[in-house]
Amino acid sequence: MKGKSKKTIIFTHGDSDGICSGSIAKSAYPDADVFFTSPVSLSRRLDMAKGYDNVIICDIAVDERECFTLYQKLDAIATTSDVVYIDHHPLPKQCWDAPWFHHNLDVCAAELTYKVFESRLSRDIRRVAIYGAIGDYCDHTPDVKKWTKDWDKRSLYYQAGTLIQAIQYAGRNYDFKRSLLVPLSKDKIPSEIAKLPKYARAASRLEEELRIRVKATVQSLSSLAYVIDPDGFLGKSAIYAASYGRRNIGVAAEHRENKGAYDLSLRSRNGADINRILREVAPMYGGSGGGHSVAAGARIPEESFESFILELDRRIEMEDKKAAEA
Repeated sequence: MKGKSKKTIIFTHGDSDGICSGSIAKSAYPDADVFFTSPVSLSRRLDMAKGYDNVIICDIAVDERECFTLYQKLDAIATTSDVVYIDHHPLPKQCWDAPWFHHNLDVCAAELTYKVFESRLSRDIRRVAIYGAIGDYCDHTPDVKKWTKDWDKRSLYYQAGTLIQAIQYAGRNYDFKRSLLVPLSKDKIPSEIAKLPKYARAASRLEEELRIRVKATVQSLSSLAYVIDPDGFLGKSAIYAASYGRRNIGVAAEHRENKGAYDLSLRSRNGADINRILREVAPMYGGSGGGHSVAAGARIPEESFESFILELDRRIEMEDKKAAEA
């Protein structure tokens, strides 16, 4: 970084890993302004970075369609500001390399954000990185396992669970999510942050009702199980679809009438790389998709959904057969 911080802006994702990453960055730069964004919106959001000395991006995947435009914009910003882009998502085939880009597939964004800004942080802020790791199913990494030994593991998982459930319950309530950043950046435990325990309890009640609905409505194909309009958290619905559909891949689809499409969440319990398959199959049906190998999302036009889900099942079956023969 080029010098002493003046004005800092942080762009981060609105899930638990993104909120923890943003909180860690804010702990490093306490006066920073923080905004939530997504891969498809990041390029436009960067217009807000004008006049800032430090521009920090956390946990935002590089969108394949925006890759070139995003690089041009970031490289231009880097001529006048210190840019730090931190991410752990799989990259597009034609992605770029830059000194301001910190990427690691093997850790969550919160762990990586802590490591990038470690010299500016209290050692105790590692606890927030652990919350992010638990929320992103990345708590098995060597450093997170080592850091966890400095606390009572049971307390860590209780605090992380409270945070994760409340964030899921908040949905698109970004004002609430933004309100979490300051207390987390000061290492305040989630169970002591206003509204968090209440939201977490409400989320747990809804999840139990959701589990029962998915159990009753899940449909199984050869290699995946899916549920349509589960009326609840899509990621959790996909997990329960895999469980009750007795398949390695679970899919939850929600019809977005105003978009003329279905939004999908996918979870893999052990099997094909759903990120890679989605990136190949979704565009064939006028959609887009991607994420991680075991957790991904997609948007598919409503008229193509049935054909898409059948092709997705076929591709996963092919992958499973190749793996069995290897």
